[in-house]
Amino acid sequence: MNLVPLAFLMALVTYPSRALPLLLVRSARIPPPLLAYLRLVGPAVLAALAAVNTVVGVETAADGRRIASLHVGVEWIAVLVCLVLVAWRKNLFVGIAAAVAIVALARLAGVR
Repeated sequence: MNLVPLAFLMALVTYPSRALPLLLVRSARIPPPLLAYLRLVGPAVLAALAAVNTVVGVETAADGRRIASLHVGVEWIAVLVCLVLVAWRKNLFVGIAAAVAIVALARLAGVR
């Protein structure tokens, strides 16, 4: 939790550098394929990060080495529910909220 303020600070610093070019150039001048590409970059990056954190588990060995392995758990169910909800409701927030709720409830129940 002590990193949350740092995350907000990072967002304040990096958001203008990402948003300013899009705000300065009118969307009417940008070709539709490029505009679609720019709109999908953020969700694509988030999906890639989520996929890695869902599929790859990292454990620390006794000698301090970090060992990566395939992880199958409740997160996979949460991702599938998220995908179905986003496709059905056309709302990313609803899907992510449901996925977070599923994993949080599983963690409270002691499921890993």
